[in-house]
Amino acid sequence: MTMMISRHWHGLAKAEHADGYVRHLRKETFPLLEKIPGFVDASILRRSVDEGVDFLIVSRWASLDAIRQFSGQDAELAVVPANVQRMMLSYDDRVRHYEVVE
Repeated sequence: MTMMISRHWHGLAKAEHADGYVRHLRKETFPLLEKIPGFVDASILRRSVDEGVDFLIVSRWASLDAIRQFSGQDAELAVVPANVQRMMLSYDDRVRHYEVVE
């Protein structure tokens, strides 16, 4: 069985920017990720909460080396562009990685 890594990032978006954040992911981030060898796929999970819109972005990768092509040397560093930071009320500075068992 080939090892796969699941990368999890959480952010809380301002309600008025939630759809814009999804557009950003679909038009800017995901096309960039698709060019990286070892990127497998990504999912956008969202739920409305009192404060805004809660997002969990889950991407799957073939290796930590593939992730480093996106994040830089520190694989757990969150990649949050300035325009996305302005859409958020709060967000993780660090991501979590999990080995995919099944």
